Amino acid sequence: MTSKPPTLTRDAALEYLLSRIDYERVPRFPYRAQTLKLARMHELLDRLGNPHHRYPIVHVAGTKGKGSTSSMIASILSAAGYRTGLYTSPHLDRIEERMMVDGHPSTGDEFVALIDRVRQAVDEMDRRAGSNGSHEQGPTYFEITTAAAMLHFAQRPVDVAVLEVGLGGRLDSTNVCHPEVSVITSISFDHMRQLGNTLAAIAGEKAGIIKTGIPVVSGVVDQEPAEVIRQRAAALQCPYFEIGRDFRLDYRGIQWVNQSSDSSMGGERLVTRLDYHEPADPSEVAMGELEIGLLGQHQAANAAVAIATVRRLQEQGWNIPADAMRSGLAAARVPARTEVIQSHPPVILDAAHNVASIRALVQVLDEAFANIRSRILIFATSRDKDLAGMLRCLLPKFSTIVLTRYLNNPRCVDLVDLKQEAEAAAAEVMVGDCQILIEPCPAAAWSAAESLAGPDSLICVSGSFFLVAEIRSLAEASPLRPIRAATA
Repeated sequence: MTSKPPTLTRDAALEYLLSRIDYERVPRFPYRAQTLKLARMHELLDRLGNPHHRYPIVHVAGTKGKGSTSSMIASILSAAGYRTGLYTSPHLDRIEERMMVDGHPSTGDEFVALIDRVRQAVDEMDRRAGSNGSHEQGPTYFEITTAAAMLHFAQRPVDVAVLEVGLGGRLDSTNVCHPEVSVITSISFDHMRQLGNTLAAIAGEKAGIIKTGIPVVSGVVDQEPAEVIRQRAAALQCPYFEIGRDFRLDYRGIQWVNQSSDSSMGGERLVTRLDYHEPADPSEVAMGELEIGLLGQHQAANAAVAIATVRRLQEQGWNIPADAMRSGLAAARVPARTEVIQSHPPVILDAAHNVASIRALVQVLDEAFANIRSRILIFATSRDKDLAGMLRCLLPKFSTIVLTRYLNNPRCVDLVDLKQEAEAAAAEVMVGDCQILIEPCPAAAWSAAESLAGPDSLICVSGSFFLVAEIRSLAEASPLRPIRAATA
């Protein structure tokens, strides 16, 4: 990093980032090599001294589960004594959350200094394009934050970094790395406008992260996309490890366990238990009675993918004891992935934003909270999502749905459209006893849910990272009190 002090404040750094093209805030954009140029990312990193060449990398793609799997891999590596960087997106509260080292986000000062340094390289690229009379787009918001994270990990310095793909894989800004292991967690329908309308097409984009000779770990179970990944790995002569064939899990369910550190959880918390087998022979148990703090069978599958990835690192000579795998999995936490922030009454935050993730959320609710019939959902989502599909899954599972729109991103579905879709979905699945309410903003939606919640109620927030981020701050500022709920 330059020795000059930063010339930016944090607000100015954020303003600078938001002045760049941000595809997280654009409803539609052209997903093509002319728009998402890896050459532009390579040039930006070259101007920064190629920080991503200074440490080994684990690269993780997938439609769902990639953030959770990345976090579990990083937690295991930290537990094994490796200083570990973790890059994920989007963030919930502060952008510094995107670049973590051993579970700790970058500080505000570090973030400002990083953006200030990257800005210098971006300005040079902008000036060069202008002097050439070129109308080429300069580095984007995501490219700049990705470069900043890679620079941050080099400066700390880390022993290893886990990079989560932002969108797709083939054209993603993280796909400039040469990893130790390439990971694809799952394939389902999402971002179809950009990635394609078939699972095979989506798998082809995700498989774009696979590099010649580099081990590939796949958690993909559907045969059509799995075959695409197998063929890509074979074509590039990669050692290939697939769930159900080379490793497997036995799901042991969700259970309540006692804890004493968090009074808001009433002295107890939920955990998922599983056994891991490798190879996929039930008689050969690699690790039994594992416990993770992320809930549901889908998270157990993510944990199996994380373990299989770490096992590939062990085969390359990494010192990762079994105890580190066990403790790292237990310690991993991922905000807004079926996150229970309060248990009496339960308040659950889940950033599920496609049909597959919504189904996983519903399965957790049915398993862990089967005795709670009064369920209240706060829901909003983005315009490029399968709104009707998500609502068809959700409506039969809730007694009240509070529809709203988040304020922190322009991609949110309009309330009029959202209500029409909800009413159509309710008629289609023949749900007559689900009350559908409309509130103009997350604060009003949270207030409405709070007024409806009784001692035997559950509140769930889902549909978008952006909604969960806004509700989370409201819930933390005004939690549902057990005493108030018990006397409601």
